[in-house]
Amino acid sequence: MGCGRTDSLPTKSASPEPSTPPETYKVRFSTTRGDFVIEVNRQSAPKGADRFYKLIVDKFYDGARFYRVRPKFVVQWGISKDPKSNELWKQLRLADDPVKLTNSRGTISFATDGPNTRTTEVFINLVDNPQLDGRGFAPVGKVVEGMEEVVDELYYGYGEVQPKGRGVDPVKYMTEGDVYIERSFPNLDGIQSARIVR
Repeated sequence: MGCGRTDSLPTKSASPEPSTPPETYKVRFSTTRGDFVIEVNRQSAPKGADRFYKLIVDKFYDGARFYRVRPKFVVQWGISKDPKSNELWKQLRLADDPVKLTNSRGTISFATDGPNTRTTEVFINLVDNPQLDGRGFAPVGKVVEGMEEVVDELYYGYGEVQPKGRGVDPVKYMTEGDVYIERSFPNLDGIQSARIVR
């Protein structure tokens, strides 16, 4: 699968990450609010787990904002600060995985616009959301560190995204990048880095 970047993330031994994701892996997200860690298991949703791994290794999420934070529902991100990167990735739609796990509090799933439309956007369930299971949202992993201290504390003051609310316009964010966020929604928390950890 192609994307805007081909560099690999070096490990402590300076060797590149394997091109085939391991069966389980952890990702540390360093954010403006603190760090949290997600553990991913390929058995839960292999296509989604592989896509998430690729996005992490390509550093796609670095600089992204948590642009949709709805208390007692979800926190969502996955739009790059770079419009060119968004343009490339939106063409790489991913086939659905069967839903094997429920969308319980702390699980992470890819957002969709319908069947087989997953690309880069993901969300963490802030509460148990079993109603999402029947709509094709297949969890790929779960927050194992920092849920209460970080994820629950992400800034939510702008409200729901447009057009339902007065918050971020996802289309403008995709096409204008971080310039749009800095201008209109500067208080949003963001991702400083997302890295595979051992």
